[in-house]
Amino acid sequence: MFFRQLATKEATLSYLFGCGSCHVAVAVDPVLGDEDWFIEEAKKQDVRITHVIDTHVHADHYSGGRALAARAGALYCLHESNAERVKFGFEALRDGQHILVGNVVARVIHTPGHTLDSISLAVTDTRRADAPWFVLTGDTLFVGAVGRPDLAGKEREMAGQLYESLHARILALPGEVELYPGHTSGSVCGAGISGKPGSTLGFEKRWNPLLNMEREAFIEALTREIPPKPAEMACWVAANLGQ
Repeated sequence: MFFRQLATKEATLSYLFGCGSCHVAVAVDPVLGDEDWFIEEAKKQDVRITHVIDTHVHADHYSGGRALAARAGALYCLHESNAERVKFGFEALRDGQHILVGNVVARVIHTPGHTLDSISLAVTDTRRADAPWFVLTGDTLFVGAVGRPDLAGKEREMAGQLYESLHARILALPGEVELYPGHTSGSVCGAGISGKPGSTLGFEKRWNPLLNMEREAFIEALTREIPPKPAEMACWVAANLGQ
């Protein structure tokens, strides 16, 4: 397996991973304008990008997912819950689906809370182990923080969903699984995000204060002080929906 992480000026973290021996790869959460980086990295690894996945419809930047998929001849993928609101065709991902990329397997985990369509990807290198090596959590779980729950306008309800997604879905994975989120410090998608671009689930279980709260305390803490929404949020969301 190869793995690349790209940090952007918007404090977004994008990913390219795949199987070098089978010459295939997956791109996750590319930002518009970064398509050349993915194309060049794919050339360096001698791989073909087969899937471009957005972990959710982004509200803090313009997605480069569709543009990259068109250039690479890849499938552009979103969670199936977007079927009625997205105005363009996409490959619908479902909870529990396995995306096979040579010797690499990415399992789709539906993790609503930040948004209704949020997904995480538990990634396994089958040549090394049957267990996941790392999980890409999008805006659901950050290093030292969790995603904001207010973008759908139902803060407490979404915070409750986020609690369930974290504890029943992501934290059910082994503690040694590496964590790679969708943002680093400076992002408006969560409060108190660390500047470190990766962690492990075991470290976060022990030291992320929001992961050591009971459900009601978590909801109270998460909805008490929500950062202001970005001024351009409506434009970003509309563009990412194809409106």
